Amino acid sequence: MGSAEVYLFGQVLGTHSFLLKGGFLQPDEYAEIGAQYFLPGGETGTAATVLDSLGVSVRVDGTWIGAEVASMLQAFYAGKRVDLSPLHMWPDDPGVMDYVVIAGLVRSPMGRFQTLFSTGDRWWSVPKEADIAGCRAAAIDPFFREESLRAAELCLKLRIPYVTIDSPHDSFLHRHAAVNVVSKECTSQHYAGMPPEAVMEQLQETSDGLTILTQGGGDMLYGRRGETLRRMHPFNVEVKSTLGAGDTFKAGCVYALLHGMTDEETVRFASACSAIAISRFPLPLFPPTLPEVEALIGR
Repeated sequence: MGSAEVYLFGQVLGTHSFLLKGGFLQPDEYAEIGAQYFLPGGETGTAATVLDSLGVSVRVDGTWIGAEVASMLQAFYAGKRVDLSPLHMWPDDPGVMDYVVIAGLVRSPMGRFQTLFSTGDRWWSVPKEADIAGCRAAAIDPFFREESLRAAELCLKLRIPYVTIDSPHDSFLHRHAAVNVVSKECTSQHYAGMPPEAVMEQLQETSDGLTILTQGGGDMLYGRRGETLRRMHPFNVEVKSTLGAGDTFKAGCVYALLHGMTDEETVRFASACSAIAISRFPLPLFPPTLPEVEALIGR
């Protein structure tokens, strides 16, 4: 594949998703499965799918890919603007997968990530400068230790702006990011008990980039160092599944970065992408398109 506009580094998985009829699982009660799929997932896998739908070419690296996941990814991305060539094959393993049960606003992911991370072994790639060179923007998941830092360092060396997610205020990834999208889950873990405004103050003070704090259905907070904190309410849509909402928001920020959007335009565009994503299932088969996003913004 030729040159790519965007380099993505992070989690690429095979996601088994189950959309339930009726309510969420209850102990000792039967639940009916309305639909189930095996499709690309992970923060980076979902972002790749969304960016391709928005018309952006991407190059993907990160999680080692096992045989079962590889065949699904290759079939899914055939003919799309997604270059999988940097991904390292893990031929003696089926691959990293997760399992997600969904019912409207509620979902529960399951997997073996604690076991995988606790081994101390590396099951992801080392970023290569040649894969990043020539791209105009990047997105880096923070989960892969030194290799995530390596991706950020290469982006800085090559002067390629990057988007990251859930990176605390004192991290290298946050300090040098063009955009850091911080979720409610991240603030609960790293800033327990602190009001969101206080969290944003710490994040704004430690980066010249744009920081966005998302709060599910609550107001998004955003701003930069030395700026007054700003707010924006998410778009109201009927929620079918929240799976991939944050990953789609990240992809929207990458698109906005590529196209030189203002901070307000970036938050609005990413929010519209995420709103469309949660209004349908499964997201990989029905990702937001640019006309859909523009129509929602102009509504």
